[in-house]
Amino acid sequence: MVKQIVLPIKDSNVLKMVQDTLLDSFRAGRRNYTIFQVGKATLLRVSDVMKLKKSDVFNADGSIKSTAFIHDKKTGKANTLYLKPVQQDLLIYHDWLVQQNLNSEWLFPSTSRPDRHITEK
Repeated sequence: MVKQIVLPIKDSNVLKMVQDTLLDSFRAGRRNYTIFQVGKATLLRVSDVMKLKKSDVFNADGSIKSTAFIHDKKTGKANTLYLKPVQQDLLIYHDWLVQQNLNSEWLFPSTSRPDRHITEK
């Protein structure tokens, strides 16, 4: 078994390249970029970001909640998410979801099976 070493991105140029690649190099680039931005802003584990529901983040009128309350999958601990740092990204993402006609309870649905959230694989 090969052990992978994951290190934080410390160079702002590398960060910009990663963001640009996520946004521009995939059919669901807007979704992938928003996952990255939400994870970066909230410091959640990927598994917790993937399992966010629209109702965790958006109000019924489509506006962004100021905070979201979740329980971490791994620890079960309550967690308060401050969404202001990613508010603009989430609004753009919401418009993208509408344009793509992806109606799902999940914040990050699979493009092929919107009734499911995407997985880490």
